[in-house]
Amino acid sequence: MTEPVYDRKEQFRQIESGLMDGESIIAVYDAIGTGTGFLGLTSHRVIVQDTSFVGKRVALTSIPYSKITSVSVVSNKSWAGGFFSTGAIAIHVGTQTYEVEFRGDQKSHHVHNVLLWHMGVR
Repeated sequence: MTEPVYDRKEQFRQIESGLMDGESIIAVYDAIGTGTGFLGLTSHRVIVQDTSFVGKRVALTSIPYSKITSVSVVSNKSWAGGFFSTGAIAIHVGTQTYEVEFRGDQKSHHVHNVLLWHMGVR
């Protein structure tokens, strides 16, 4: 098993403190933009920190991989730059969509691949 990757130690520790028995961290990536603080990938689920609640409240949302219906690469420019020319993805869970933008396309590529692997796309 490889060592988990993360951007910020405090975000990593926050995910680590809520792990279930037998669960391990794959990655924790800081998010940019409005509403999302970070995204964590574990062996069992995706964890999204949502900072958009009224009254400066914060939610940690756990999404089991089995509930994810699709994942999208999000871009506001043409695909001429390549499939992963952006650092944003959207995770679709039923009628809910979680859009997360990262600093750099490598992180979105990693998240995308981990999600697809857990969704059984190999």
